[in-house]
Amino acid sequence: MVEYVIENGRIYTETETIDCGYIIIKSGKIAGLGVGKYEGDLQTIDAQGYHILPGFIDIHMHGGYGEDAMDASMTGLKHLSESLLSEGTTSYLATTMTQSDENITDALKNIAAYQTQQDTLNTAEIVGIHLEGPFISEHKVGAQNPGYVQRPSVEKLKYFQNIANNHIKVITFAPEVDGAKETLAAFKDQIIFSIGHTVATFDESNEAVKNGAKHVTHLYNAGTPFEHREPGLFGAAWVNDQLNTEVIVDGIHSHPAAVDIAYKQKGNEHFYLITDAMRAKGMPDGEYDLGGQNVIVKDSEARLVSGALAGSILKMNTGLHNLLKFTGDSLDNLWRVTSLNQAIALNIDDKKGSLKAGKDADIVIVNDDIEVQTTIKNGEIHQFIK
Repeated sequence: MVEYVIENGRIYTETETIDCGYIIIKSGKIAGLGVGKYEGDLQTIDAQGYHILPGFIDIHMHGGYGEDAMDASMTGLKHLSESLLSEGTTSYLATTMTQSDENITDALKNIAAYQTQQDTLNTAEIVGIHLEGPFISEHKVGAQNPGYVQRPSVEKLKYFQNIANNHIKVITFAPEVDGAKETLAAFKDQIIFSIGHTVATFDESNEAVKNGAKHVTHLYNAGTPFEHREPGLFGAAWVNDQLNTEVIVDGIHSHPAAVDIAYKQKGNEHFYLITDAMRAKGMPDGEYDLGGQNVIVKDSEARLVSGALAGSILKMNTGLHNLLKFTGDSLDNLWRVTSLNQAIALNIDDKKGSLKAGKDADIVIVNDDIEVQTTIKNGEIHQFIK
């Protein structure tokens, strides 16, 4: 349908929640919104009893549905992107791992090439790359491969960015290691530097923010914990208003109360719901790999043989359902942590991240349990009614 209307649903916008309203879709864009019953002649989709949200934007996601960004496979990225629509994700950052320069280069080339030909109607859209490693601390590798950790340099990041056709939008880095300060200074206006996989102290974390760092990678994981005499990275994330925080809201990576604390400290404008998902998302329990390391998936947990958590198998809609439960807050406030905050950070909020006339028709329709009924990508309708 080139032009149609979604009607009777509860619509969440930047300025208000419309209890019963309609959205007019035309040529892949949101042409207008209204309150009450739609009275026109266009074909309609009845969303009565459902919630209408902006499509989810996942800024930290390695893979899922059997695929991984590090596979350097065009068909793999296509299958992953198609599958993500089922969880309401309409845009994402393909996220790499700490691996050899050769493997990272291959992955970056593949992602950049895929972006030039991706189907933005029938798949979730890659809107950039999150380079997670290799510029991290060997003391907080998590599920990254310690054999490939290296020190950051302006030259190496310039090389990676050139290979990626300037699509690297976020980089996870350890600000305390040699070369980090210089690299941050050189690229802070081009790339979002996210503090993670680090042993940075509270003061070092805040100093990095003064120098241009803006995000914290998967808060509570692979960073320095809060202590009352040394608040660490986690303490800095809580109290530094210039830091935005990713959180994996699966109830496994962080206790629900810890998630609630982070949300209460950061509020709904500085909190990003992420999945940090790996290839086993959407797949049965079993053995998989992440960055060349074996991962055992059992009972919703993905772990290395050592027992270390190895990413997640979380879906974005499940994360939002969990966040509603963990915080007790309403969807009126929480919807933006899945979309608008990310769009603002990536500087794409002129076309994505909220339901507003003129923006891309990237929309997800969910029930009260945040189960995806329909995902709309640039106006194209994909139904997933249970």
